[in-house]
Amino acid sequence: MPSDNHIKAALSLIEDKSKILGLTIGNYENVQPGTYLPRKACQEPPKLSFTGTNPNSTYMIVSMDIDAPFPGFGVLGPILHWIQSDVKATSEGVLEYEAPFVANYIGPAPPPMSSPHRYTFFLYEQPADFDLTAHAPAGGKKLGNYNRMWYDLDAWAEKIKLGPLVAFNYFTSN
Repeated sequence: MPSDNHIKAALSLIEDKSKILGLTIGNYENVQPGTYLPRKACQEPPKLSFTGTNPNSTYMIVSMDIDAPFPGFGVLGPILHWIQSDVKATSEGVLEYEAPFVANYIGPAPPPMSSPHRYTFFLYEQPADFDLTAHAPAGGKKLGNYNRMWYDLDAWAEKIKLGPLVAFNYFTSN
């Protein structure tokens, strides 16, 4: 069973409005924590921003479904939905990246009859010595489903010496 210390810390972080990650997905702009979005609208990676970034720092984005397969019955979760490394912030706080993904983005896909799941987005400072080639699938291949289930963010953070959580946001969808 994966540890969830990072998830608990992130959920408590949103009480501080200055730590909410800017999230635009599909036609939905300025998504606030917990906003419900239709599944169809969330199949492409979101646009993210955060005005508290340092333009000289490098960041990493991690996204997970923390309610899989059903809220209250998380036998498969959390499920990893995206890891993007080498993220830089513009002077306006827009988060941009050109590097290949560590884990390709997948949109919401809860099972039929499920209540809404929480899709989380964590923004971390990336370790200076992070080696993308050591963690990304070879040749830009997409990450398989088995490697996404039971995702242990705490173990990943410890393994790569992930920096502090900078900002967080989430939406719900089913």
